[in-house]
Amino acid sequence: MQTTQQLDHQTCFALYSAARAATAAYREALAEIGLTYTQYVTLLALWEQDGRTVSELGTTLRLDSGTLSPLLKRMAANGLVERRREGKDGRTVTIHLTDAGHDLETQVASIQRRLYDAVDMEPEELATLRDLAQRFCASAAEITHPDTQGAPR
Repeated sequence: MQTTQQLDHQTCFALYSAARAATAAYREALAEIGLTYTQYVTLLALWEQDGRTVSELGTTLRLDSGTLSPLLKRMAANGLVERRREGKDGRTVTIHLTDAGHDLETQVASIQRRLYDAVDMEPEELATLRDLAQRFCASAAEITHPDTQGAPR
């Protein structure tokens, strides 16, 4: 007899497993070019819009400052980004891609294509999966942080 308490009936476990599988699929290919998955998504955000503030990056990536600050320091030490103090008082820090950070975009695009082609799903299915996952994240954010009215944290 199946019950709703079975592990493979849990949406949360399916999402957790899918996230781990996606991260694992990228891990080896990214390691070959010296990146972690979190560095990869940070670069994606910066390729989309360079010069974001640390706060904007945290919101976009859904990372807290305790995770993001050491990540950005490692990326700066590896020559991928540079931190710039902005404003009259220098309290605002923006993150900018270096030439080395820009140069990785072509290699990453190749990795993305290779992994995308390896997934046994049609492009429409992948788009639906992405859209549903984004919708789920927005709904979960409203539950866990109702004061933000669905904004990512």
